[in-house]
Amino acid sequence: MNSLNLIHHYHDILHRPGMAQDSWDALIPHLRGDRLTFGDRPLCTVLRPLFYSPAEWSYLQGQTTTVLRAFDRLARLMLVDAELRKQVYLTPDEEYLISLDHGYETTIPTARLDSFFARNVDGGRTLTYVEFNGESPASMAYQDVLGHRFLQIPAMQEMAKTYHLRLLESRAAALDTILHIYDEWRGNRHKLPDIAIVDWTGVPTTTEFHLFVEYFAQHGIHALICTPDELEFRNGQMFASGMPVDFVYKRVLITELLQRYGLDHPIVEALEAGAICVMNPFTCKPLHKKASFAVATDERNAHLLTPEERRTILAHVPWTRVIEERTTFDVAGNPIDLLPWASANRDHLVLKPNDEYGGKGVIIGWETPQDAWDAALQDALSHPSIVQERATIAYEDFPTLDVEGNLVIAQRLVDCDPFLFRGESVTGCLTRLSSVTLLNVTAGGGSIVPVFVAEEK
Repeated sequence: MNSLNLIHHYHDILHRPGMAQDSWDALIPHLRGDRLTFGDRPLCTVLRPLFYSPAEWSYLQGQTTTVLRAFDRLARLMLVDAELRKQVYLTPDEEYLISLDHGYETTIPTARLDSFFARNVDGGRTLTYVEFNGESPASMAYQDVLGHRFLQIPAMQEMAKTYHLRLLESRAAALDTILHIYDEWRGNRHKLPDIAIVDWTGVPTTTEFHLFVEYFAQHGIHALICTPDELEFRNGQMFASGMPVDFVYKRVLITELLQRYGLDHPIVEALEAGAICVMNPFTCKPLHKKASFAVATDERNAHLLTPEERRTILAHVPWTRVIEERTTFDVAGNPIDLLPWASANRDHLVLKPNDEYGGKGVIIGWETPQDAWDAALQDALSHPSIVQERATIAYEDFPTLDVEGNLVIAQRLVDCDPFLFRGESVTGCLTRLSSVTLLNVTAGGGSIVPVFVAEEK
């Protein structure tokens, strides 16, 4: 069984009289009350979740675990090897921050590997990872709550008569990670953490912060939401909006924190004093840089990986290089001069800034005129950027209702972004849909859907 059978069965259910409208009415009007919004927009605009068969999810989870293990090793090596670390172009302030002891072993408590898991004509799958979100991966709470809402709609209840449906959830793994690193930081677990979730006022993911506050409260943990301006470190104690806290769930990005405050911020002061546990720690930064994919795929670093890791990266991580004047090898292993080669091969390349998010600054070669592409390559010589091989994009048909209430099934781009915990495990998955090539909800469009593993009863 593959997921095509699941999709066809589900769409057949939706075509039953009244089923699509009843399912829509049980889903879309409830999103705002469930805090399932991204800014002012509903997070979901379609009537079907993503389905994987057990074999498909097992494959995705297994391959992701191997890649995660490789990236975890590279992160640890970069922390102790300044020459290797130069390949990701940290700023001087970032260099200082990663030197701070965060009090526990892992460098990446939570992360996300953004990828495409595309279906081939022969029925097989092509899995391609395109980014490592190592800093403050969003949507763990969104995915879980949206999944439980989907379980209440008539089409899913009908689907459950034929299939065992297992929602891939992540909040429990996130909480377990928080407790694990907090216990390691404290040296005991005589108390639960007092958590500050920190980001700017008005960010579109604020609703997810509230979902986490509610989830933490269900487990006896006090948490509050505050901005970086509302943190104060005095007399050896961190305060958030006047309340004492000892755990900072840092959703604000390191780059933005440094742009606003430099190194003069209470998070830095408290971490220097060992007074707070921070997730994610500043040591996540080398992997969060887009250039980490260049570190993983560059022939200069192949000796740092195991044979299994090299095979898996070759199969699933696209060829990536930092833009610079150098010779290297292309995808086929041929020696090339990087800049002339990148200019001549824009039809299968993407250019990305080394440290941006939400699709900012991404230039898609095959959609860009040659003169604009060449200008971007030249600009990238002075603004660290990567050039990356074009990924095989995944597409699936998803159902929605049009303004007249008619069921419409149309093709969407689909990504699959497994959540990673403590540099060792893969639990849950974010899935985003889009009708344009740049697939990112932050960029101003798209939808997310929950992910279910389905097995015939």
